Amino acid sequence: MTDQPRPKVVIATDGACKGNPGIGGWGAILRAANGTEMELCGAEAHTTNNRMELQGAISALNALKRPADVILSTDSVYVRDGITKWIHGWKRNGWKTADRKPVKNAELWQALLDAAARHNVDWRWVKGHAGDPDNERADGLANQAIVNMRER
Repeated sequence: MTDQPRPKVVIATDGACKGNPGIGGWGAILRAANGTEMELCGAEAHTTNNRMELQGAISALNALKRPADVILSTDSVYVRDGITKWIHGWKRNGWKTADRKPVKNAELWQALLDAAARHNVDWRWVKGHAGDPDNERADGLANQAIVNMRER
């Protein structure tokens, strides 16, 4: 019996907040190698930009139905550095920073770690608001989610 190859998926995520804290939204675009695309977005009434950046990545990874090889781009250095550099030390230190303070958004970092665990994720940073088409679309979804929440 041979293992099936993992699907290849490209994901772009973004978060936005009107006020920080304030109404926030996140957006994600998922594109499979076969050309299938999915857009996701959501909003919260009282949140921060960093929380929305994390939620976009969590939601996108959790939307994948089976383990995949993922390239995930974000314009958030916080998300990229947190998941690739800081998270293992935080976990080892009982979710405390190097100066022994509680990690902000620890429950979302733990959720992101769980969401990423079944995938091979290549975390990439892209400059925000600089013309990257997928980042611009994810930003548009995040901002539309905010508008939709305001209209409720």
